[in-house]
Amino acid sequence: MDRRDFLRHSGMTLTGLLLSPWAVYAFPSREGEVLIPFTDQPPPSERVLLDWSKFDTFITPNDKFFNVSHYGKPEIDLTTWKLEVSGLVENPLMLTIEDIKARPRQEVTFTLECSGNHGFPTFTGAIGNARWAGTPLAPILKEAGIKENGIEVIFFGHDVGEEERRKVKMRQNFARSMSLEDALEDTNLLCYEMNGEPLPHANGAPLRLIAPGWYGIACVKWLKRIEVRNTRYMGRFMGRDYVTMREEKRPDGESVWMETSVGRTQLKSLAAKVTRISDQYRIYGAAWGAPIATVEVSIDGGAWQKATIDPEEDAEFAWKIWHLDWNGPTKGEHTVVSRAIDTKGNIQPAADSDYITGKHTYWESHGQVVRKVNIE
Repeated sequence: MDRRDFLRHSGMTLTGLLLSPWAVYAFPSREGEVLIPFTDQPPPSERVLLDWSKFDTFITPNDKFFNVSHYGKPEIDLTTWKLEVSGLVENPLMLTIEDIKARPRQEVTFTLECSGNHGFPTFTGAIGNARWAGTPLAPILKEAGIKENGIEVIFFGHDVGEEERRKVKMRQNFARSMSLEDALEDTNLLCYEMNGEPLPHANGAPLRLIAPGWYGIACVKWLKRIEVRNTRYMGRFMGRDYVTMREEKRPDGESVWMETSVGRTQLKSLAAKVTRISDQYRIYGAAWGAPIATVEVSIDGGAWQKATIDPEEDAEFAWKIWHLDWNGPTKGEHTVVSRAIDTKGNIQPAADSDYITGKHTYWESHGQVVRKVNIE
């Protein structure tokens, strides 16, 4: 449904929309809209991170999109670059970027988030939403012919670093893996384009994996090799780093410690900013990590109120933009918190819930985030 159809079916006229200081759509900002900054806003970062106080586009521009690397950003000779597909396959492949671009093109709008986002109070902008394009991964794996005993698919990047284990030093490429079943999902892309432009070097050019529904760590940049193996891969970024450690209580009260590799995204939402037109206030935010059914907002610990989800943009793997009109706030400091509810009825957990407090690592932080704002 386009914007005109929405207006017709909702009974709202274009004239009425233009006369109202508010509209159902979050973006672009309305004339005369003034930002009321959160008092707990993190300080500006020297890194490229999303500034939630300036959150005003569904798609994050390439030059505003965060990037994280662990072994630096490798220099790659595009004239000689090839993607190797090897391991337990019948037909090993060596593909140039031209070979890959000649294959069927597929696009997905996907909100990519670092699994460490919100792991620290000042690290909140490692997230962005982009239109990614490339060729599906699954047909390439099937063309290579996975042998019967292949169970794990490892994605190696060109970035290399030195690691030490048990006094043994080794140079290794950044790598992450998926089960064969996960790797064959038809949404996974070998991506060479971002927001209609060639994939930027900082974001993984010439080729990266885009795995919608997974945290950014799984979406390996600067791809060098895809290898099929018959054992689980336990490299640093699967088995030692990017591992969530959680204390779980059994019915008899015994504590059991569970360690799991960071994988699929968690249900999450955030109040991004508060704005004002004259004496009318509005809270904006986003929700992501799972198919979103509802977003609710609580002000000053009060009853949960249903927010309006922007109907303009609707993509399966993209964040949902929402707002709540805040009528007649009193002067002074207030708290604002949101929670997302997915289509299966799961509710984003409170920050003080056992599920969140039992987690002893900063990865996959997705508890409700309480923001503070002062109304003058």
